[in-house]
Parts: sequence; structure tokens; C-alpha cells
Amino acid sequence: MNILFVSPQSPKTFWSFSYALKFISKKANLPPLGLVTIASMVPDTWNKKLIDMNTDKLKDKDILWADYVFISAMIIQKDSTRQVIDKCSALGVKTVGGGPLFTADHESYADVDHLLLYEGELALPKFLNDLEHNCAQHLYDWIGWPDLSTTPTPAWELLDVKKYAMLSIQYSRGCPFHCEFCNVVSLFGHTPRTKSVEQLIDELERIYATGWRGSIFFVDDNFIGNKTKLKKEVLPALIDWMKERRYPYTFFTEVSINLADDDELMELMIQAGFDTVFVGIETVSEESLAECNKKQNANRDLTACVNKMQQYGFQVQGGFILGFDSDQPSIFERMTGFIQNSGIVTAMVGMLNAPKGTALYSRLEKEDRLVASFSGTNTDINFVPKMDIETLTSGYQDVVETIYAPRNYFERVKTFLAKYKRPKHKKTRVRFGNVISFIKTNFWLGIFSKERVYYWKLLFWSLFKRPDVFPMAITFSVYGYHFRRSLKL
Repeated sequence: MNILFVSPQSPKTFWSFSYALKFISKKANLPPLGLVTIASMVPDTWNKKLIDMNTDKLKDKDILWADYVFISAMIIQKDSTRQVIDKCSALGVKTVGGGPLFTADHESYADVDHLLLYEGELALPKFLNDLEHNCAQHLYDWIGWPDLSTTPTPAWELLDVKKYAMLSIQYSRGCPFHCEFCNVVSLFGHTPRTKSVEQLIDELERIYATGWRGSIFFVDDNFIGNKTKLKKEVLPALIDWMKERRYPYTFFTEVSINLADDDELMELMIQAGFDTVFVGIETVSEESLAECNKKQNANRDLTACVNKMQQYGFQVQGGFILGFDSDQPSIFERMTGFIQNSGIVTAMVGMLNAPKGTALYSRLEKEDRLVASFSGTNTDINFVPKMDIETLTSGYQDVVETIYAPRNYFERVKTFLAKYKRPKHKKTRVRFGNVISFIKTNFWLGIFSKERVYYWKLLFWSLFKRPDVFPMAITFSVYGYHFRRSLKL
């Protein structure tokens, strides 16, 4: 058979880094990891082609070539997904849908020929077997949680990796916590499941063989869900592999705030090449933390936890949410102050939403407060909040505009860089692409941008005070430009 794998287009949002990508001559931030993994599960005797609509156009001739079009999508891609489905239907080509979008809302996609919900390791083999015996079903629902030892290495040969800012790996699925607003547990379970060390090293070897050098994102929703295995098996193996190859990569992942409680784990992660962690801080209100069952964040000094991770050598990115029932009007100023003082340069502030499958969705449904579908952008809200909606919306806008205003943003960058401890093994390798990016950055941010004064002040401060973090100063300047363009500041 001829199988076409399609990743629908994601809209340009505050978090897409679309304006920043232009400086490094990349077309998309991350590849569709789920889709290239699914592609490796399809028989090698079949012809395969993959189109990521974030890097390439989907043409009618591509669809007509295929016997089946496999579509994997997240909720934020739903508009583009609908267009792909309609185009396939008009051209008479059958479709197979999978991924978080179809799992969360399969009722809206009755016109997709086959729906494979939840994880592909269980649903796809059953579908392929039924397809071979001419008895393929319309819906393949939840069967259980697969053992990740059955997950193959992604088919990276189907993508042009040079078009992406980062590549990605998944080591684990599931989370030991149960935050009310999060759908990770409903999608992947409460008990973290992990790949073997051998699988992880094999994936790194395959990526290394493509010639990729740069950043790799471990997409796990909570990388430290199983600390014991990380410390005893995974991180020591990663350290050895990275040392043998002279540290070709830097790693970025998502963790819970309790990483700050484990000095040994932080040190091992730094030695293995992790230099950036995204932490779901959510709110500085103890009442709101209790409301959403964010127990791991409660009753602790959040600023001290962030600063400790920074001093170990991590850039801490933070996720923040506004719109909890317990939120008071003072939350906006409190959140702004926390972000500025903590030195969290990339602060992803969003509005609370209730995706299907979450405890929050169930509660709000019982309270008859749901008003719209979940968009996935986190810049709107899909229920009636306790706070006046105009107060909440304007307060959210004020927070975002304040923390990304040039003066505040560049002060925050300097706050972080001044106390950041750069790992000894982290060496700056100058490549041709870095030189081109530096020229573009100086030309645009240093001459034409509104924030050029702040830009040059930061660069000269870094050159004379912290020359070891000079590349980071440039990177953060580009990020800030993207955020301000997105906000139209």
C-alpha cells in the first residue's frame, strides 16, 4: 500500500516561536514525533511518505498517491485537520485519525474512516491486522496502557530534520500527580511508564546518524516521574554516551517543581546535558493550588526552588495559569512580581481551560459552567469563571504585556544571567548557521527594532560581565522579539 502521513498545520500563536524561527532559518520548532513513531510501526514493505504542513505544502497529488492518509493531530491543529479531512473526502481517499485531538473528541470526526484512539502501540497493530483481513472497524477505543518496550525508534528518514529548530525524544508517559486541569493522566495514566536505556540510546544513535547537532526536547510531561530509574540507570548511561561524543546535544524537558528537592538528580541531569526545564508553577496563590490539586507546589517557597535550579545550571521556563475560582484581583500583580523577581525569562502565562477528560471538565460540566470548546491556545477560556470575565481578561492581558514589555523583559534576562551557573562541560561551538543568525539578529534587533537600546545594553553587559553566557543573551533577545511581535507591543 501507499501510506501518506500528514501532520496538520498549527496556527501561529504566542508559543509557536514563529518570529524567532526566521532568525535561525528554520520552518518549525519541533517535528511531529508521534507521527514519525507511528510511521515506523507500519510495515516496511509499504510505501511511506510524510508531510508536515508546518514545513511543506500538502498537495492534491500527494493525497491521490495514497491508499490511506494517516492524520495525527493535537487540539490546537483542529482547523487544519478539518481541512485535510474534507480534502481527502473530496478526492475519495480514505483517512485514519489518531492522536490527542481524535482521542479527546472522536464524536466530531464520524466522517474519518478509521479512528485509532489513545496510544498507537495497541490500536495500530489491531487495525493493521483487521485491514489485512478486510474487517477494519471505524473505532478503536481504549484497550489499556502499552508497555513502552514495544515502541519502535521513530522513522526520522521520512523528515528533513534541518527544517526544525529542535528534534525530540519521548522517554516516558504518564504522571504521578493528578492536577485537576491536566489531561495527561486521562491520556497516559497515573503510573509513569518508561522506555529501556537501550531504546533511549538507540534513538539517540539514530538521531546522531542524521547529522543533527543541537537541541533535543524530551517531550515527557514529567521527565522525573520515576526518579529511581533515572538516577540508577538512565542518566548514567546518557552521561557516558554524551561524553564519548563530546556533548553533541543539549537537552530540554518538562519536570515538576520537586526537582529542586533532589540535589543528586539535578547534578546528574546537568552532567547528562540537560540545560532547560519547563516547570508548571501555575499560580502563586496557595488557595488556587489547593483548588486544582497541585499538591507538589503547595507550602513551598517557589522563588527559592526556581533559583536553586537556576544556580545548578538550568534555565527554568515556567507555566502560569489565571482564572481559578480562588483567584482574587490581586493575583495579577502578584504573578507579575513573582515572574520578574524569579528571573523566569520565558513565562508562559495562559487562561485556565478545561479539556475533555480532565477532572476540571467533569466538575464544571456538573456545575453547568462549560460554554465553549477547548481551543488549545490558552489565550481564551471555555467556561464561566467566578471572577468577572472582563476583569479576568484585562488582567491576563496586563500580566502578559507587562512581563514582555522591553524594559521588564530585558531586566528579567539580566536577573537570570547574573545568577545562572553555566555547566563546565557546556562549550559554545560556532557553526556557519550561528554566524548567519548573529548577523540577522544584530541587523534587525540592533538597528531597526524598538528595543534596540535594551538589546545593546544587554549584549555589552554580557560581553564585559558574563561573556560565557553571551550566546544566551542573544537567544533571549530573539525570544523577546517574538513575544512582543505576537503581542503587537
